[in-house]
Amino acid sequence: MLKVQSFGQTDTGLKRSNNEDSFLCHPDLALWAVADGMGGAASGEVASRIFVDTAFEVFSGIEATAAKEDSLIVQEIFRIANERIFLSAKNNRQYHGMGCTAELLAFSGEDYLVGHVGDSRTYLFRDGDLKQLTRDHSLVQDQLDRGLITVEEAKNHALRNVILRAVGVEEALAVDFIRGGSFPGDFFLLCSDGLFTMVADSTIRDVLSLPLTLSQKTEKLIQHAKSAGGYDNITVVLCEVKE
Repeated sequence: MLKVQSFGQTDTGLKRSNNEDSFLCHPDLALWAVADGMGGAASGEVASRIFVDTAFEVFSGIEATAAKEDSLIVQEIFRIANERIFLSAKNNRQYHGMGCTAELLAFSGEDYLVGHVGDSRTYLFRDGDLKQLTRDHSLVQDQLDRGLITVEEAKNHALRNVILRAVGVEEALAVDFIRGGSFPGDFFLLCSDGLFTMVADSTIRDVLSLPLTLSQKTEKLIQHAKSAGGYDNITVVLCEVKE
């Protein structure tokens, strides 16, 4: 049986007046999440909070470990959160247009399951190699996939903040699932776009390679994002798999 240690932190950044990100770290439930709100003012913060609260609520109600192995449980979290955010936006004028991106990481035994919607990301750092497990649901990523723009053009694209899928925006929601086996020494990084739009993957890899504690690595990643401008909220959840 593997053990997972974790640390999470969020920072408003240097340009925003409020923080619309939310995160969840619950090693006892083998559950972690990051959500990045959208909608402006307080509504983005409401949407992201609804998602992480829903994730905690659903997983807290699961007694059988075997039940967590089924992606239907994670699908249910996204379904309920999507419905709650959508109805809140529909019934409250001040929440009109709100939604959130969402990353959810769960473990069962030695296997991991990631649920993903939007342009926040989940990375796996293993044996010195950093791999992005998720694919951004964004206009820029779609254009990259179709060969319409280059990677360099994508970095400074005028529409790089346009996302094509978010929790709570539509009545129906498609969720990406990524499964795999985990091993001692693996690191999983869940983060909002306030990190990876400011910090290159190579720098993230270098930080994760350092002989530091999880909290020190998390703080160092956030400081790199702020040093590069800190234009958005920055949220980092870092998990280390141990024997």
